Amino acid sequence: MIVTVVTFELPAPTTLAEITKTFQATAPKYRGLPGLLRKNYWLSEDGTRAGGVYLWESRAAAEALYTPDWVAFVTEKYGKPPRIEWLLSPVMVDNRAGTIEVAEEAAEGAEVAERP
Repeated sequence: MIVTVVTFELPAPTTLAEITKTFQATAPKYRGLPGLLRKNYWLSEDGTRAGGVYLWESRAAAEALYTPDWVAFVTEKYGKPPRIEWLLSPVMVDNRAGTIEVAEEAAEGAEVAERP
């Protein structure tokens, strides 16, 4: 699994209420997106930065989204290009589902013990 943290600087500080409206407008674009397991939108406490934390099945799935057109869309919407940080996610704890999931590529040769 891959986690990406997308960050963009806002042209002016915003409030949680204002950015929530913006995020709600873009959220349907990500629903059902192939390979995207979860997306959490975020806003910094001072309202100057925002973005998303994405959990992907694979890097290829993530790269299929972060095209030049996507970068142009985000740049036009927020005034500056986004910064994308790529992180490996070998293990995921999902308390809602009550599961611990190990990424296939990380599981090879690893012994995994699930604890209560």
